[in-house]
Amino acid sequence: MLRLAFVFPGQGSQYVGMGQELAAVYEAAGEVFARADQICGYSLSSLCFTGPEEMLNQTRYAQPALLVTSLACLAAARAHGLSAVCMSGLSLGEYSALVGAGAIPLEKALPLVIRRAELMQDAVPLGQGAMAAIIGLDDVTVAEVCREQEGIVTVANYNCPGQLVISGEKAAVESAARRLKEKGAKTMLLAVSVPSHSPLMKACSEQFAQIVAGVGFEQPQVPVVSNVTAAPYDVGDIPSLLVQQLYSPVRWEQSVRWMMTIADYFVEVGPGSSLSGLIKKIDKSRFLGQIDNFKSLTKLIEKVNSI
Repeated sequence: MLRLAFVFPGQGSQYVGMGQELAAVYEAAGEVFARADQICGYSLSSLCFTGPEEMLNQTRYAQPALLVTSLACLAAARAHGLSAVCMSGLSLGEYSALVGAGAIPLEKALPLVIRRAELMQDAVPLGQGAMAAIIGLDDVTVAEVCREQEGIVTVANYNCPGQLVISGEKAAVESAARRLKEKGAKTMLLAVSVPSHSPLMKACSEQFAQIVAGVGFEQPQVPVVSNVTAAPYDVGDIPSLLVQQLYSPVRWEQSVRWMMTIADYFVEVGPGSSLSGLIKKIDKSRFLGQIDNFKSLTKLIEKVNSI
């Protein structure tokens, strides 16, 4: 029997028009957006389908929009009978995985994500934080250069072999990126204003902890791999790990390697193809496809049926 792992994208994958086609074709996908509109009190579906792009790209809107669109894509997949033996998600995508695995319903997850996004947006004044992609150097070298800098800069994402992201104070991130470039890395400052997964998120994580403490979780029906530990959640650890995730590095490569121990193939469920590229760099033979629109879902179903 085919064993699939479902993985869900994080912030940065959003685009105007996401989810619109699947919502029109699949009743279950449309219902996800309808429920989200009621929970939000505004038309989140319209923001996803028609923008404006500037608003959709703001953290406080991008995160709930990605959660809902990813879950609509999941509903379309399930309409074809697809299921997973494990799930995970990159940063915000972890919430999509927890909903998908039955640990928390959308009615609880969406308000939680909205509050998370607001806290992250307001945690660091605009222009004071930064993130940068670092390509072509090993983990140890990147971490060492970060430690040598004045100010706050740390590894935020272990994406795949030779690809990391650093995060922290803008000046420290830029200084580290220059030093890493001298050592042979390809570096690129990311178009984000929130220094995610850095110590700068510690203050807002304390506020978030109080909010998460009031949310009840169920044991996931399939393993959901935590960004923090790169191992499956136990229901009792979900609140504390979601808080730690705000200021801890995302161990994505390590999470994928854990899922490889029980899954044959990976399917990216949600907008864009950012995770697909990372998984191919970890093990290209394990990537099966993605679910972003009707065409990609149809292609995936054909692949599944041919195996």
